[in-house]
Amino acid sequence: MPRTPLDMHVPDLTGKRALVTGASDGIGLGLATRLAAAGAEVLLPVRNPRKGEAAIAAIRRTAPRANVSLRDLDLSSLASVAALGEKLREEGRPIHLLINNAGVMTPPDRQRTTDGFELQLGVNHLGHFALTARLLPLLRAGHARVTSQISVAANRGAVNWDDLNWERSYDGMKAYSQSKIMFGLFGLALDRHSKANGWGITSNLSHPGVAPTNLLAARPELGRGRDTSGRRIIRALSARGILLGTVQTAQLPALYAATSPDAGPGSFYGPGGLGHLGGAPAQQKLYSRLHGVEEAQRVWRTSEELTEVSFPNG
Repeated sequence: MPRTPLDMHVPDLTGKRALVTGASDGIGLGLATRLAAAGAEVLLPVRNPRKGEAAIAAIRRTAPRANVSLRDLDLSSLASVAALGEKLREEGRPIHLLINNAGVMTPPDRQRTTDGFELQLGVNHLGHFALTARLLPLLRAGHARVTSQISVAANRGAVNWDDLNWERSYDGMKAYSQSKIMFGLFGLALDRHSKANGWGITSNLSHPGVAPTNLLAARPELGRGRDTSGRRIIRALSARGILLGTVQTAQLPALYAATSPDAGPGSFYGPGGLGHLGGAPAQQKLYSRLHGVEEAQRVWRTSEELTEVSFPNG
């Protein structure tokens, strides 16, 4: 039997400026489309301009009056992150919503960013950490809400403090879990730092559950020539309405976390169905790996050292 469509109301976002990473396809494109349809001006920072233009065309098919534009960003390059931050600061316009959504998952072989970091650590966490820091003046001006997209993978594994870059024994899944744990700890610490320093922004977390997104699709640039077997299974279960979500429903937790007046700071949202793998968005119990305040501070300090980008005090 076909499932009843799941959806949620998005409040009027007229006059708001939003930035969504990873918005050229998948969940990010869905998020950008919903924000634009609700009246927000949406910035799409992309690595591939051709994919970005296709994304804008897709958004305008749904929302013909959408105010959307591209910016250049490669999260695997801290120089690119710095350049985008400088450009947007020069524009001088407040940012009201930041959804840190982009990510890479389990390259079969260890890969490095431009700056020499293990790719998942660099893109999923460090790139977003640096981007948020670079945009902080604009986020403060917009009293922004920052939503960081983590994963069910943050509920297992640990931060490999003895070998953050997985140089000695690479395990793609463990490295992915580490990147999402660190990113989740950062997102929660960001809210605490904002309260302590009077930044006037709020920060929360979301996860999409499990759905047939492009994270496990064929990615030749990652050394993956075809879809993983896991993605084929996920796609089959999703199509039959068995337990998992769809690409459309997987976007709802981040959309809720970023826009709902009921979504609170320092909170965590994901699918409310069985096992939190699919279903309507709902607040969730924080994963055990994300409770440690001292661990979060260690992630914060280490990320500042690795990226050479610091958040101000006060």
